[in-house]
Amino acid sequence: MTRQTPNIFLIDDDPAVGGSLAQYLDPSEFNLYSFEKGEEALERLPELQPDLVLLDLNLPGMSGLEVLKNIKIKNGKVPVIILTGFVSTESAIEAMKEGAFDYISKPFTLEKVAGEIRKALSDKQPGKPSPPSGQAAATSEDEIIGHSPEIVEIAKLIGQVAKTDASVLIMGESGTGKELVARAIFRNSRRSDKPFLSVNCAALPETLLESELFGHEKGAFTGAYGRKLGKFEQCHTGTIFLDEIADMSLVTQSKVLRVLQEQDFERVGGNETIKVDVRVIAATNRSLVELIKDNKFRVDLFYRLKVVSVFLPPLRERKGDIPVLCNHFLKRYSRQVGKEIKSISKEGQEMLHKYHWPGNVREIENNIHTAVVMCKGEILLPEHFPLHSDSQERLPFDFQKIQQDYYKLFSEVLEPMFSKIMDSSEGHIYDHLFSALEKAIIEKILKQTQSNQLRSAKILGVSRNTLRDRMAKYQLT
Repeated sequence: MTRQTPNIFLIDDDPAVGGSLAQYLDPSEFNLYSFEKGEEALERLPELQPDLVLLDLNLPGMSGLEVLKNIKIKNGKVPVIILTGFVSTESAIEAMKEGAFDYISKPFTLEKVAGEIRKALSDKQPGKPSPPSGQAAATSEDEIIGHSPEIVEIAKLIGQVAKTDASVLIMGESGTGKELVARAIFRNSRRSDKPFLSVNCAALPETLLESELFGHEKGAFTGAYGRKLGKFEQCHTGTIFLDEIADMSLVTQSKVLRVLQEQDFERVGGNETIKVDVRVIAATNRSLVELIKDNKFRVDLFYRLKVVSVFLPPLRERKGDIPVLCNHFLKRYSRQVGKEIKSISKEGQEMLHKYHWPGNVREIENNIHTAVVMCKGEILLPEHFPLHSDSQERLPFDFQKIQQDYYKLFSEVLEPMFSKIMDSSEGHIYDHLFSALEKAIIEKILKQTQSNQLRSAKILGVSRNTLRDRMAKYQLT
């Protein structure tokens, strides 16, 4: 017989949390039982049979994660909502992987908790999750750093998707940490003791990429002096990470699609069908939807890859993570170079917060590394950072306010000189300005990439042939 009033366990060593919830929740709607230790709650579990558990991670004695694991062993269907004041991406991933219904950071609103309670009680819960085998430990290089709500949500999603074999598509700008997400999914999966191989699809020409992925037979092409096993074959039972998948040709896309659909392929120049069991995680910094419209990406492959999608927001949209990232990289590189640098000056912190970080986390890591190397004292100062030499103060406009609003940017740049432009270019302003802007952009990008045409074309979002045409037009070498 179904109990009319659900029993709720609150396991938290802070009495104020229990008191607040007891006052807020309607006693005619819920029976609330409070425990300060996980061991006490586990003892009462068979007797009271809770319909839902609210669980703090930082408990005296048995940790919250251990309590969660024990609850799931005893009753895999009871939803557990994590309430924690010590937010970390690793704990969020671990909690969701172990079957938590949600992960809520303190301070929280009572309305939010009540809403999650009702949602959890109304949802049908899955059975006890199978524990992953041979989980790989995270290293400081692999860890996803951040406390922002956006990063916590991503960590929760990683924990949910990791224990499945679903394909994952990770989207985000360069430098946001797409490979870190891929590695976190792998590390927390049932395949964590199997191979993990990464392939950058933009770094190899089409013929070499096909061979890299699927292998080749002896004599398949000039220089194929023997059989080579491709990454899919080497990665059997493991996980393959296809970075920059938007740069893959349509021919190679069709072969990847076959692997996803049939779990088999043939080596280049061969006719033997190779069966594999591989989980595919892909990443891109470009819009696959736009590429599909331009017939440059297969729509069927898009949906095969996008069983689960993860979007990594740029650093400028989660600036609350900047201090956490700075502290993390400061500790890492201080230890690496053998210095005892204690902190970043107030002026340095303000400069780092105001900067727009177009290179995202990768750029902030590079800046901290350089600053640690250049610092002669115990405090990092503004002049120690590479971005200081490119200070925004020398610009004739406030780039921090403009950010991605390029209309305002160009408007402010043109304002003091537009009258002269009109006088000298009347009737040709459109052509002159657009040609000049295009030339300047291409020239700057070629300089930044040290004339690497493949990378420059990728940054511009055009084909390599288009870039070469523009370079010839503007006589850029």
